[in-house]
Amino acid sequence: MSMHINVRDFALTILITAALSLSTGCGQALQQKQEMAVGLYVDAMLLNELDEKDEAIERLIEAVDLDPEFSQAYSLQGDIYQDVEQFEKSATAYEAATTLNPWSFKDFFNLGKVNQIMTEFIRAIKAYATACQLEPKHFQANLNLAQCYYEIKDYDEAYEYGNRAKEIDPNSSDPQLLLGDIHESRQEHTQAIASYRRALEIEGNQPGVMVPLAVVYLRTQQYTAARELLVTALEIDSQNSPAFQYLGFALLKLKDYDRAVASYQKAVEVTPNDAAAHKALGIAYMAKAISNNTDKTLAVADSADIVMLKVQALEHWNISLGIDSDQPKLAALLERYAEK
Repeated sequence: MSMHINVRDFALTILITAALSLSTGCGQALQQKQEMAVGLYVDAMLLNELDEKDEAIERLIEAVDLDPEFSQAYSLQGDIYQDVEQFEKSATAYEAATTLNPWSFKDFFNLGKVNQIMTEFIRAIKAYATACQLEPKHFQANLNLAQCYYEIKDYDEAYEYGNRAKEIDPNSSDPQLLLGDIHESRQEHTQAIASYRRALEIEGNQPGVMVPLAVVYLRTQQYTAARELLVTALEIDSQNSPAFQYLGFALLKLKDYDRAVASYQKAVEVTPNDAAAHKALGIAYMAKAISNNTDKTLAVADSADIVMLKVQALEHWNISLGIDSDQPKLAALLERYAEK
């Protein structure tokens, strides 16, 4: 009995068989590429541990060429580029890793971190916000997010995440210090003082906390308290130019002109190219000269000292303007006193 063959059905069968064969071949080829990519990734991990960063990066580039969806390879690229401080490349690698693996807290956190280092605060906020969604109780993610919001002057969001960080770790001084900065930026001086004091309770006497607290005391006209705090801070850190300058200001307000001059002189010694320090030292010299000039108990011979104080004031104002010429008020002050 003869068999009737339908030519169209036969051709269709051949096409399906060929497609299945090609699919199997493609699948095997893809699997081989993925296996090769994994091998390169393992090589890169070992090279990185041996501090062979360039070779490790080369392996990872080859790996993602073979397998463009290999998120771990992009993640390791980001780590290595971050280690060698190539932050733009690190951010690009972490961006790829987070796109391929949107559940990776580690990559979102590091994407935020490198953008924060580059002062790309909006990008950092976006990455940290996702990291906080993935791990809401992660202390550093919440704190870093708060710091980035603070940098763009979004104090409400900064306070929200700073407070979360404080609740996660109430024994850390960092959230208290940041909350103090936020309160002070809002001119909430009482709350700022409370936060800074709490940071001091946790951390002990640290100039990084003592100086901001002293600044709030200065702004609330608590000059004696500011002076005492700054003196203690400078006993710990004798090269802290801002502390010397704030102390000089407190001493001026307390009309202790000799010590004010001495404090500003120390600031200038520590940071000789600081325009603000030279300007303030000039003000201290001039304030001392004016005070001496109105002091009826001084002898006539002291008039030469008064002239010298004014000369020193003008000298430091000139230095300040030489460092930073964009000080119109100081320029006008210099011109006025120079004519006398």
